[in-house]
Amino acid sequence: MLMKKNVKSMGLLVLLGLLLVFAAACGNSDSNTGNENPPATQDEETPEQENNEDANTEEDEEATVSGSITAVGSSAIQPLVEAAAHEFMGTNPDARIQVEGGGSGTGLSQVDQGGADIGNSDIFAEEKEDIDAASLVDHRVAIVGMGATAHPEVGVDNVTQQELIDIFTGKITNWSEIGGADVDITLVNRPESSGTRATFYKFALNENQEAEGITQDSSGTVRQIISETPGAIGYLAFSYYNDSVLPLKLDGVEQTDENVANGTYPVWAYMHMYTKGEPDGLAKAFLDYMSSDAVVSIIQEQGYIAESTMQIERDAEGNVSDK
Repeated sequence: MLMKKNVKSMGLLVLLGLLLVFAAACGNSDSNTGNENPPATQDEETPEQENNEDANTEEDEEATVSGSITAVGSSAIQPLVEAAAHEFMGTNPDARIQVEGGGSGTGLSQVDQGGADIGNSDIFAEEKEDIDAASLVDHRVAIVGMGATAHPEVGVDNVTQQELIDIFTGKITNWSEIGGADVDITLVNRPESSGTRATFYKFALNENQEAEGITQDSSGTVRQIISETPGAIGYLAFSYYNDSVLPLKLDGVEQTDENVANGTYPVWAYMHMYTKGEPDGLAKAFLDYMSSDAVVSIIQEQGYIAESTMQIERDAEGNVSDK
């Protein structure tokens, strides 16, 4: 009888113990279920990590730009804009910048009429008739020298300004008249829309009208004609010079960036990039890039002059003053 009571007591104790274990297990389960932010496993991300990644993605999107713009005009500035656009699009793969020539007059007219996003010009907008210069915003990005260049076998490497005027107005027709080779002079001119022509006409020829000759807009084609035509002379931006043509000294002054910067050599122009009003979007981003330190090396590599090196400046009327 006593043994039966002991067995019954032990059974009750075991049952009580099982109930306690079960209750404890349920309590732990409820505690974990109520935790709104359970510890993340190695493969899971916390909300803080997700927020940081979203912020980084937004920053990456803001760091690049997209869209498409056109920059049209001066062939003198074209190599610089093309090189800079190539670099810019390399870091902004969703951006498309189309660069075209056509002359400064075309660039100014196109941007004024809304046919282009940027009008490239090597003359001030105020110098061009029939456009609303007041509505255009000037973004000056560089300077380039310009000068007379001839076939390498003309027999002279220096001309006075008066001799240059007499050559381009047709008074001197053979290089032997100024001590050169006995070969007739062939003039290679630019169309009236050319900013290079306007600069050369104003600062090299003292506004004396050119005689008739071969007329070509593309600077690359002008260089080719001069290099392949005995006795030929034309004018180019420094950025187009190579060994196939001969830049002529003017009154003994060499055509160099240093001589432009210090004011010794007078034939040069600002490289303008005009917009219709203040730019935005891709146009603004590209123009900001064109004015940044990142482009200085491109300016120098392409044969242009950084504005920071200039010791003089010139206004739209052609007045020169010290900086």
